[in-house]
Amino acid sequence: MSDWHVLTMLGLGFTLGLRHALDADHVAAVSTVVARSSSVWRSGAIGVCWGLGHTLMLIVAGIVVLGFKVAIPPQVAQWFEFAVGGMLVVLGGSLARALYREGWHWHSHEHEGGLHRHLHQHRATDGHDHAHWLDGAIRPFVVGMVHGLAGSAALLLLVVSAVRTATEAVTYIAVFGLGSILGMMAVGALVSLPVLYADAWHPLARWSLRGLMSLSSVALGLWTMLSTGLLTALF
Repeated sequence: MSDWHVLTMLGLGFTLGLRHALDADHVAAVSTVVARSSSVWRSGAIGVCWGLGHTLMLIVAGIVVLGFKVAIPPQVAQWFEFAVGGMLVVLGGSLARALYREGWHWHSHEHEGGLHRHLHQHRATDGHDHAHWLDGAIRPFVVGMVHGLAGSAALLLLVVSAVRTATEAVTYIAVFGLGSILGMMAVGALVSLPVLYADAWHPLARWSLRGLMSLSSVALGLWTMLSTGLLTALF
């Protein structure tokens, strides 16, 4: 295989990795974590953590499949997709629970000139900054691993058809993963912008936007689970 062909293949892998970061389930999952972030840089780091977990699982799956000459059965791939759907439901539910615990409510009090009402909260905090950092890093890393496992079957079919050696295959997956890391870093940072602007604009905007993220994640998760057909088989 010529050097030009290898470079073209790796360039394609990197581009596909960038595009892969824009999949709806990826954006929905990271959004539920970014919704709790306090800065653009922190949100970008969350995307990087997602991408690292995603890439790690793709490389592990690639080594196992290519090293042992086995294929991922379609039924197993379906269960991986089902797990992604379930995870989206859990992430959306977790964000909804966090919003509920913040204790948002309409507060009324007297001012000169009449009754004044505004949105008010009693935020529940634990005061442990390191716990927030760990949650912000580990959660997207684990979420990325689940997504990587779910996407490994389709990616490995593409890789096997495009390369000739296991080394080239792992290199392709790593470059694909690099593209997904950079893509998800950008996604995390961009998704955080409306969240941060909503925080600065109005409490109701903050609550509404995060609530929409929660509902979107749950809805997409349920749709993903239904599309696999496994819910019918289970029940």
